[in-house]
Amino acid sequence: ILNKFNPNLAALQGTSGLDYSLSSVFGNQFKKEKFTYGYNAVLSYSNKTQFYQNVEYGRYGLSGNADITSMDVRELQTGEYGVNNVLLTGLLGFSVKTLNSKYSINALHIQNGESKAGIFDYYNADQGAIFYGFQHNLEYSQKSITNINAHGKHLIHNSNWDIDWKLATTLSLIKDPDIRFTRYEIRDDKFIISTEAGFPERIWRDLSERNISGKTDIKRTYKAFDRDASLKFGSSYTYKERDFDIMKYALNIRGLDLNGNPDELFTPINLWPANGNLNHGTTYEASFVPNNPNQFNSSIQNIGSYVSTEFSPSVKLKSNIGARVEYYRHKYTGQDQLGVNVLNNATVLETFNIFPSLNLIYSLNEMQNFRFSYGNTVARPSFKELSYAEIVDPLTGRTFIGGLFKDENPSTGISYWDGNLTSTTIHNFDLRWEFSPLPARIISLSAYYKKFIRPIEIIQFATQAGAFQPRNVGNGEVVGGEIELKQNLDFISDKLYPLSFVFNYTYTFSKIEFSKTEYESRIANARTGQKIKTYRDMAGQSPYLINAGFSYRGIDKGFWRKFEANLFYNVQGQTLLYVGMVDRPDIYTKEFHSLNLNVSKTFGKDDRMQLNFKVTNILNDKKEAVFISYDTEDQYFSRLTVGQNYSLKFSYNF
Repeated sequence: ILNKFNPNLAALQGTSGLDYSLSSVFGNQFKKEKFTYGYNAVLSYSNKTQFYQNVEYGRYGLSGNADITSMDVRELQTGEYGVNNVLLTGLLGFSVKTLNSKYSINALHIQNGESKAGIFDYYNADQGAIFYGFQHNLEYSQKSITNINAHGKHLIHNSNWDIDWKLATTLSLIKDPDIRFTRYEIRDDKFIISTEAGFPERIWRDLSERNISGKTDIKRTYKAFDRDASLKFGSSYTYKERDFDIMKYALNIRGLDLNGNPDELFTPINLWPANGNLNHGTTYEASFVPNNPNQFNSSIQNIGSYVSTEFSPSVKLKSNIGARVEYYRHKYTGQDQLGVNVLNNATVLETFNIFPSLNLIYSLNEMQNFRFSYGNTVARPSFKELSYAEIVDPLTGRTFIGGLFKDENPSTGISYWDGNLTSTTIHNFDLRWEFSPLPARIISLSAYYKKFIRPIEIIQFATQAGAFQPRNVGNGEVVGGEIELKQNLDFISDKLYPLSFVFNYTYTFSKIEFSKTEYESRIANARTGQKIKTYRDMAGQSPYLINAGFSYRGIDKGFWRKFEANLFYNVQGQTLLYVGMVDRPDIYTKEFHSLNLNVSKTFGKDDRMQLNFKVTNILNDKKEAVFISYDTEDQYFSRLTVGQNYSLKFSYNF
């Protein structure tokens, strides 16, 4: 069995070539006496490599002494890794249009292969077991999605009715064959593999998901208040089923003199029994025998119907009122890590919901509108979230734990999570004023309020270091405002008409009420002098967002004709990423200042050729996430130097 494993465990550094991509698009349309038909086909291929230097992944915690505000380093991983990403996309579509009907069918296939390799220095000081070492990571992941989509639209002759229907089926596959992780401890100038550093692992992961969905919309136009109005109603059905499996082999290295090159572990001479010695050699054990706790089958069934009507009670007021009903059922087959809780096609989430909606538009004049909307929506847990699975990221060693698994400490009797993950109810209110004196000039102001009941957030797992879990937390609120501006610069000079400026700023205040468990956890781990509120920021909700940029579109003759240039800047404020629990502080993403340039020029006979130049991350900013605690310096959870990217593209149309 050992001889059947790939013997390569060591990562090597090499030089990659240029990123490149190729694409072809074909299409045509033909008119006949009673119908028109057409086709389109797309084929594209891209090969990109990213290299990350000075990568840092950390794990920090609070001291047991409340007078100490500085954070203790529990684990630190620094180094570099590279990712090669290959993407192949194919699309084939066909459509037929008659006087009263239109039919189309499209087939899409996307195939993606991602290779990843990294070498890291490693330091661990968790629970007093301090050691230094290094690790090698090798990964390959293959993902594919195949979708067939059929669509039909029919206008019933000499009537006010039309019918729109869609039918789609999708197959999604993810295969991670033989993820390899090897870590050495360095002790007294010797290379050691031990339980403290963690045994090498080889992991196979397989995911298969099938999805079929159908939707029908029926619309009838009529008169209300002597003005045009419409009535829409319809129904939908969606079925999804996922099979997921993780097979993990732990390698035990017995009595070998190691040189620090991971490839040594599977050399023939080192396979157990090495030189016939039963106490020496590389052996393995499969954690999934006899039962695999990370194997599950899960299915979702969603049946919905809706009705809405759009009418104008007055010349200046338009309204759309509707409601949707949904029956949702999520079933699960699998077991927890200890095999204590076993589910066999059991219903883990079942709901029946009614979602009302209201949209009003009031026109002050031809250039100004007021908009108001209300909608009741829902956010449901995903397959991965509503499971018992434990999914390890081999690169960082961090673990995702499904929301069905309980987080409790038997020694203290404290239960941090009961394993009952459910959906989130959301109430959305929006008010917007927009002013558009000219097509190239827009000013708008918006205000919004959202109420979240049982929102799902990712919490740090209390009883397992470096683990994270989705949970329902206390109710939350979001209040915010937005200003949007689009303006040509011709008010400065007529020559600047091709140049325009866009600006968008969004401010948001969010808060989540602490659950009893989270509040008690924060009180128990508060630093001296720290005051604990009864609420915190909402995870994933940025306090502000800025988008701004200049666009130039040449309209003159000569070189500037068909010349376009865009310079755009984007940043979002420091955002809560993972919620802290017990002695683990909150983790926030830092601001990433993104500035990108895109320049294109169309030229040649009949404008068949185009040259495009693009630069991303001009400011060379880094992507960072940090632990934040009271009265102390932030510490890195992750830090990636993404670098700048320059690309040149040539297109030819014929």
